[in-house]
Amino acid sequence: MSEYMAVDFMCGHFTEENIRRNFFESSESEIFESAGRLAGLKGFTAPEFMTHLNSLGIGKIIIPTLLTWDYWNQHAIEETFVEEVAEAHAQFPEHIFGWYGVNPRKRMQGVREMEDAIRNKGFKGLHIHPHGFGVPPNHAWYFPYYAKCQELGATVTISMGHTLDYMPGEVGRPMFIDDIALYFPDLTIVCGHTGWPWVEEAIAVASKHPNVYLGTSGYAPKYWRPEMLQFMDSRRGRNKTVWGTDYPLVRHEESMRQIKELGLKPETLQAVLHDNAVRAFGV
Repeated sequence: MSEYMAVDFMCGHFTEENIRRNFFESSESEIFESAGRLAGLKGFTAPEFMTHLNSLGIGKIIIPTLLTWDYWNQHAIEETFVEEVAEAHAQFPEHIFGWYGVNPRKRMQGVREMEDAIRNKGFKGLHIHPHGFGVPPNHAWYFPYYAKCQELGATVTISMGHTLDYMPGEVGRPMFIDDIALYFPDLTIVCGHTGWPWVEEAIAVASKHPNVYLGTSGYAPKYWRPEMLQFMDSRRGRNKTVWGTDYPLVRHEESMRQIKELGLKPETLQAVLHDNAVRAFGV
C-alpha cells in the first residue's frame, strides 16, 4: 500500500442508472463504442466503487454533474444531476465530492444552484464543457460563476482542447483561460483534458499563472504528449499538474498502471496523484 492515496479530480458518476443513461442510451453512444469505451462497462454502488478504487490506491474522487450540450439541437446529450452526486457524497463525505456542471443559459439561477451545491452538498466548485454551448470560457456569460467561485474559495475546472462530440473545437483552446486568470488572480482554475491538441498552449497558461493547473483527464497516460511529461516531471511543472481520468472514458486500472510505467520521478507521482489536488481543492 502506498503512503498516499490518489485523488481523481475528474471522475464520471459510477451508478448503473447513470452509466446506462449517459453512455449506453446517449445519442452519441456510437462515438463511445467506436472509441472502445463501452466494452465491459458496468455500474457500481458507492461502496462497491470505493472498494474497487481503494484496491488500486485511489482514495478520493470528484464527480462533475456532467453537462454535455447538443450544439445543433440545444438539449443535454449527457447529464449527471446534483442530487445524484450529493447522494454519493452523503454516503462517503470524506471521499466523494462534486463539481457543478454549468449551463450558462441558466444565468443567475445557475449561479444560485451552484452556490447551494458548494455550501450544502459537498461540491468543490464548477465544471464547464464549453463546446456544445459554442461560447469560449472567457465569455461574459461565465463570469458571474467565476466571481461566485472566487468568493467561496471554490475551484473552476474546464474541459479544454478537442472533443469527440460533433461540436465546435475552437472554444476549447487553453489560451482562453489566460483571460480568466488575469481577471481572477485568486481563482483556482484547472485546464482539463491536457488541452490536446494545444498541449503547449495549456502548459504556457499553467506556467504563467500561479492559480492555473494542468489536468490530465480524458487521456490515458500512454497518450500523454512528451512535452507534458517533461513539464510535469520538472520542478516548474510538478506542482502544477493534477491527475484525473474522466472515467469511464479512461478506466482507473489502466490509468494507474500506465502512469507508473512512464518513468516519472517518485516525487512527481506523489504530487500529481495526490498532493496537488489536496492543496488546490481542499480534499
